[in-house]
Amino acid sequence: MAASKPPLPPGARAELLSAPQLPGWAADDHRIAFGLFARGCQAKPPLRTAVPLPDALDAVCAKAQRLQKAAPIDRDQARTFFEQNFSFWRIRPANSETGFMTGYFEPEFEGALTPSATFPTPLYGRPADLVTRNPGDDWPGLDASFSAARRTAKGHEVFPDRTAIETGALDGQGLEILWLRDPVDRFVLQVQGSGRVRLPDGSVTRLVYSGRNGHAYTSLGRVLSEREAIPPEQMTMDRLIARLKADAAFARDLIRLNRSFVFFARRDDLPAGSGPIGGAGLPLTPLRSIAIDRNVWPYGVPAWIDATLPDGTGGGEHLARLMIAQDTGSAILGPARVDLFVGSGPVAGHRAGLVRHPFDFTVLWPR
Repeated sequence: MAASKPPLPPGARAELLSAPQLPGWAADDHRIAFGLFARGCQAKPPLRTAVPLPDALDAVCAKAQRLQKAAPIDRDQARTFFEQNFSFWRIRPANSETGFMTGYFEPEFEGALTPSATFPTPLYGRPADLVTRNPGDDWPGLDASFSAARRTAKGHEVFPDRTAIETGALDGQGLEILWLRDPVDRFVLQVQGSGRVRLPDGSVTRLVYSGRNGHAYTSLGRVLSEREAIPPEQMTMDRLIARLKADAAFARDLIRLNRSFVFFARRDDLPAGSGPIGGAGLPLTPLRSIAIDRNVWPYGVPAWIDATLPDGTGGGEHLARLMIAQDTGSAILGPARVDLFVGSGPVAGHRAGLVRHPFDFTVLWPR
């Protein structure tokens, strides 16, 4: 089968490779990525599209499902499946020889289902009038930079930004789904896009991403780094959170610079051991699921990641493995920009906050 080239934004480069040219390819256990890929093919709708899926992906999905039903797949069969059905393209952005990777995780906080002096900060469910922009949508009168809007009888309007929401723009709609200790906890949940909240009775409720207000995301770490002359490589998530927790008024004002605001849904049906639900509608797998730019890549596309990343204990780990695009994020923009799902809990959170690294990004595109 011929190698088809993936569509890329202007300036981005794609170099055709063969599987043996990827260091570590033969040593990976491709059964893990195969399982994630096949599960996405079985989702309803299949591989919930971010950008339009290439027609060839339907045929590849059908092959994966047939192979999965025939018998338990072994490592060699999984590796051969990817080699025979995909072409390998190393992707480079217009201004760099490498991609850029960050990490994210599923945090856990304390909270309650009713407001109190201990838990005064609300999380909101998705408003009924919020509409997410899909590729190709034309909303007259609304700047293309807004990824979501408010639907009204007169058309689409800019949705309230973070400051407006925090000062009452959504009051009276009954959108509050639970309450946290402070806006810093809410900010971390919104950046990560999912989380677990431990309630006063000891039970845990799960939160999944349900949309955002469409305003551009602003990196508070970058803002604080510039304001306080902190080298960017030293501005970890741990350091940012500590600074915000130390001064409530400072935290409020800094957080409001990020006009983007995320909404959640409760999913108490999720097994305790499963990962959070990503944008593709499927549970994420630590160090195998990545978030991509939803305007460039479809969900479900496999990608080979080659990077040396912090291990969270002061050392480094060489990560060369096949991953599946199962999520997206407002800060994940560009053809070689990914966010690596590291896992759940504080240990994963510490490690995720350290990941700000270049890497080699090779997309497997269906033949």
